[in-house]
Amino acid sequence: MTAKEIQSNFIKNYLKPTLKKYAYKTSGQTWWKDKGEFYILINLQNYSWNGKERVDFCFNIGIVVKRDSIADKNPTVHDLTVYLREGFYLPDQRKEYLYRNKSGYTLTNDVIQNEFLSEIEIDFEQYILPYLENLQTLRDCLYSFGEIAFWGEKLREAINDIEKK
Repeated sequence: MTAKEIQSNFIKNYLKPTLKKYAYKTSGQTWWKDKGEFYILINLQNYSWNGKERVDFCFNIGIVVKRDSIADKNPTVHDLTVYLREGFYLPDQRKEYLYRNKSGYTLTNDVIQNEFLSEIEIDFEQYILPYLENLQTLRDCLYSFGEIAFWGEKLREAINDIEKK
């Protein structure tokens, strides 16, 4: 099985059903969950150099504060107010391992699918999704992201824009 096929199986048989179970909607390789004042957004980004034999990818994960410009459409990665890679949500011991490096995940033709799936399940089900599930209000988002350089300020500006209306 090629690396691209392994990734396709992962998306079809794990990622889509898991995120659906958590009430995420999807369009292509982007999933979002409506939290009222904001969306939680997860986007799978493939790298341009990918081929059949090697696939490198990462996840862009964050929140989209609802503003007039996106209120009536599905959010996209370009709408993210806070835009972080999956590594932000992982503890240090999960930032690098056999299938994960500083730029994301790597699949090759010799990947053992069950091993890869077990590892990425840990990332999502023990760290990423629980972190995101704790975001219930914009105040929670400020608590979680407010001190991050650039993104905290962008989040505060978006919240101030909403409060002015």
